[in-house]
Amino acid sequence: MEGHSVISPEVLARYALDAAAEVPGVHARHRRGARVAGREVEVHLVVDYGASIPAVAAAVQQSVAEYLLRMADVRPATVSVVVDDVERP
Repeated sequence: MEGHSVISPEVLARYALDAAAEVPGVHARHRRGARVAGREVEVHLVVDYGASIPAVAAAVQQSVAEYLLRMADVRPATVSVVVDDVERP
């Protein structure tokens, strides 16, 4: 097969976590996990105390979508962000 490659969902999930960690307001030491099923991405994370959760979630959605497109030529249909906790200082 010429020009065909497959990237595992686990690698795509790691890419999603890496992209989320770059967003200000995401508590990098407490990233929870990510799951990729088809074109659906779900990222679990911890937000820094005082950060705007809606703003952080929107930035994570955009960052993950752009990162997956750039790194793996994957355009997710949805990127769901689940805030599991808020890290107090």
